Amino acid sequence: MKTLIDDLPELVKILKKEFYSHPAPIIELIEAQTKDPFAVLVGTILSSRTKDACTAGAVKRLFAAGGNTPEGLEKMELKTLEKLIYPVGFYHTKAQHLKKLPAVLKEKFAGVLPHTVEELCALPGVGRKTANLTVAIGFNLPAICVDVHVHRISNRLGLIKTKTPFESEMALRKILPVKYWMAWNSHLVSFGQTRCSPLRPKCTGCPIARFCNFNSAPASKTRKIKR
Repeated sequence: MKTLIDDLPELVKILKKEFYSHPAPIIELIEAQTKDPFAVLVGTILSSRTKDACTAGAVKRLFAAGGNTPEGLEKMELKTLEKLIYPVGFYHTKAQHLKKLPAVLKEKFAGVLPHTVEELCALPGVGRKTANLTVAIGFNLPAICVDVHVHRISNRLGLIKTKTPFESEMALRKILPVKYWMAWNSHLVSFGQTRCSPLRPKCTGCPIARFCNFNSAPASKTRKIKR
């Protein structure tokens, strides 16, 4: 019996087509414009629990003021940081993390941004999601970044059965071929933002409905995934 793993090449091909039919997520845009892992890290910290349009404005203001480098952040007053990144979610806390970032980077890594998830998680404001995204997008290295979209859609597809994003990351690492790791987040984040929303997903006409186990998908197109 075929499994969803067998269908991954076709599924990823469809998701890739959908991805390129919509504006790219903000972190991909930052990487394309800067080619700088540190800028990607800063943008990813700002993007947490914040819509892309809001993040884009904050990133533009912050980077224009020199906040795209450790040296620029180090010189910037905390109040200035807060003003520049407002109204991203939790802007007070994020400003504090960004202000501390250069000093911690010097202390722990001699001022050089590390490229492993474990090391990045030692930086202020950096959890596994941010670290994985920085590794994958900023450094172009294999990593699986799991946010709410990736967690939700991977479970709806029946690819995994997990309760938290961390569990999803660990499960996906075991079953997802490495060649799909870097694109998995980008494609599913875009798909989650444009079609597969938490509430009232647009299941009718969904291009991947035939791969999906979610109960709102058309019954004639769903199928069970062998585990």
